[in-house]
Amino acid sequence: MRSVRHALLTLLACVGVLLAPAARAQLWGFVDEQGFFHFSDTPADGRFTRLLDLPLGDEAVQALLESRRAATWFDISVAYKAVRPLLRQAAREHGVDYDLLKAVIATESGFNPRAVSHKGAVGLMQLMPATAAGLGVHAVQGQSLELRLTDPRINVQAGARYLAQQLARFDGQVELALAAYNAGAGAVLRAGRQVPDFPETRQYVRKVMRLYEQLRPATLAGAYHF
Repeated sequence: MRSVRHALLTLLACVGVLLAPAARAQLWGFVDEQGFFHFSDTPADGRFTRLLDLPLGDEAVQALLESRRAATWFDISVAYKAVRPLLRQAAREHGVDYDLLKAVIATESGFNPRAVSHKGAVGLMQLMPATAAGLGVHAVQGQSLELRLTDPRINVQAGARYLAQQLARFDGQVELALAAYNAGAGAVLRAGRQVPDFPETRQYVRKVMRLYEQLRPATLAGAYHF
């Protein structure tokens, strides 16, 4: 027992040293009464709690320590659980990591299937109608394209297909695929196959990667590099 206690104290002391740097990357959030997720780099109001507090450069240790926090949020979200089978099916069919798909949807829409952005992106994966049309989603009699994109099955299938295309285009580099998902593949190519210097895109990629690290801490230690 003494040796176990000594090992724990040693580990905590090491973690304390690792957490010493002043520069930190934080992620705050909450799940509302409808089960929808809300994330921010800063707490916008009292509903937000700290989900992630990483010293830059030491993501591995802290992500491992805090990995269950994000998982617990997903466990209590009725909105996530309502579409979980659709995510598993789309991830399997399109070869996209399931936890990456979860992180993208949580960041994009908070699992609100009727979310519409100020730019007109619709649904769980916040697809622009023109992008969805290019993926084979079209209006049908009595239903506009925008309305069809509020259908979780249609939206997740199309969004997972689009994310898979970006992963293939950028040789499986998750950061670049996410940047392309947010800003378009052309922007990533023009930036020399790097995350473009757009504040919105860089914040988006960081946010998704932080959540993805929470869900898969052992395999994604310190994955983002900008």
